[in-house]
Amino acid sequence: MRNLIASLLLPAVALIASPAALFVSPALLFVLPAAMASEGGVRLDAAPINPADVVSLQRGARTFANYCLNCHSASLMRWNRLMELGLNESQITDNLIFDGSKVGDLMNVSMTKKDGRKWFGAAPPDLSVIARARGADWLYSYLRGFYRDPARSTGWNNTVYENVGMPNPMWQLQGERVRVEQAARGGEGKDSHGGAARAVKYEMVKPGSLTPVQYDETVADLVNFLVYMGEPAATSRKQIGIFVLLFLLALWPLAYLLKREFWKDVH
Repeated sequence: MRNLIASLLLPAVALIASPAALFVSPALLFVLPAAMASEGGVRLDAAPINPADVVSLQRGARTFANYCLNCHSASLMRWNRLMELGLNESQITDNLIFDGSKVGDLMNVSMTKKDGRKWFGAAPPDLSVIARARGADWLYSYLRGFYRDPARSTGWNNTVYENVGMPNPMWQLQGERVRVEQAARGGEGKDSHGGAARAVKYEMVKPGSLTPVQYDETVADLVNFLVYMGEPAATSRKQIGIFVLLFLLALWPLAYLLKREFWKDVH
């Protein structure tokens, strides 16, 4: 009977009794983000976000409602989910909803995909899980990378996403920058085509209503909200995961002793 019970419990006990089974190699946690950051050869700035900062998430929700929901939808997110950020129904209705939607409705827009393709060349993507698809660093760098480009039909280009069809939605906040190319210092070096290497920088020609620091903070709040929107339960899930790991860690000595008791007659 003891051997029968041992044979049934051995797989679970062995898993719990092995501390290595509870942890993942830290190196593996950086493989995927590093690969995503290096895709396209563009240097991305680290997004200074904090998913636990409720005030930042509230500011990000306001920016999202004012500057993103004009063209982009968030069809997997409901307005009443923002109540988890400390907002009540009145605050959501009066300050964030401008199209007559109700608090329980999805964050949709009236623009159709056909109109989006007609106006921008491609339908604006849904932003429900854009942070999970692109990553916070990519979004943070992208939203800060717009500059004026008269060669583009929209008048805008982007340092992260070259020849993007989307104009800068927050240009009044950021201001207008232009791309300036200068010969490399000392005239040394060659580019990929054999010509003289040129240094590229971006100059502000028309300041926005925010200072560069304030604009970076606004973008960080927006990206913080986009990350939250991609998985609203992420903070709770991680907290539960920590408790589960602590419980398994506390259970491990008991499981080890149980294993020894079951197998002492065998060995």
